[in-house]
Amino acid sequence: MSGVKNYLSLVKFSHTIFAMPFAFIGFTLGVQYLAQNKMQFENIALKFFLVIICMVTARSAAMAFNRYLDRHFDQLNPRTAIREIPAGIIKAEKALIFIIINAVLFITATFFINTICFYLSPVALFVILFYSYTKRFTFLCHLVLGLGLSLAPIGAFLAVTGVFDIVPLLFSFAVVFWVSGFDVIYALQDIDFDQSQQLYSIPSYWGLGKALNIARGLHVISASFVIAAYFLGDFHYFYIGGLLVFVGMLTYQHSIVKPNDLSKVNIAFMTANGIASIVFSTFVITDILKTTFY
Repeated sequence: MSGVKNYLSLVKFSHTIFAMPFAFIGFTLGVQYLAQNKMQFENIALKFFLVIICMVTARSAAMAFNRYLDRHFDQLNPRTAIREIPAGIIKAEKALIFIIINAVLFITATFFINTICFYLSPVALFVILFYSYTKRFTFLCHLVLGLGLSLAPIGAFLAVTGVFDIVPLLFSFAVVFWVSGFDVIYALQDIDFDQSQQLYSIPSYWGLGKALNIARGLHVISASFVIAAYFLGDFHYFYIGGLLVFVGMLTYQHSIVKPNDLSKVNIAFMTANGIASIVFSTFVITDILKTTFY
């Protein structure tokens, strides 16, 4: 049992609350698309289960790969030296096996969803694994992370419908800038270490004050996509409630993280964004279901 806990800790399973709710939004939009176009709901429960499998395995592969690739840096950083691989709790070779198993399970699950998801699965894997290299050569690494998580809503929509559509894409764009913004805030903790190791991040490249301003700008862009989705998706008052919470949590996290006080970075990172994702998705899904079936 302790072994399972170690691997759950390795991949920070609790952080699934960021992208998974947006996958549920994409899935629900897919169900709405089928209903509006009078298409059959084939194996919808199985597809929902497979989408969850894809989300868990893809994220586990990506997170474990990041820990595997950065293990030498993590060992040098006092904040990360207690992580499973540098601390010797999980051996690097076993972490690599774990990554391969999750990648294979991800591709296998997409095979049973539909053809387009299966064909795109290597592309998705490349994006989410490639992120781990980006800190070595570009401060845009945060946007690559956001791109990886943004596959959740459009991927889930594709799983149901097999086609692309503008509204789930707008949610994907919102995720890109939302995630990259709060990842910039999270990276403030390692600004000195990243500079000493010549690792790239927006804080290490631009400095603390400018990094916070960039994070604010990224979150403004994210909010604009969420607002655009409201108008193009024919949503109603439940969506507005979720939108207010989402924007409120974005505003809140910027109000508690200051250039001269980083003590609340973890509250901004985990609590504010966890609430934003869960509450927003609950309101949006409620709005979609109410509009579609009632």
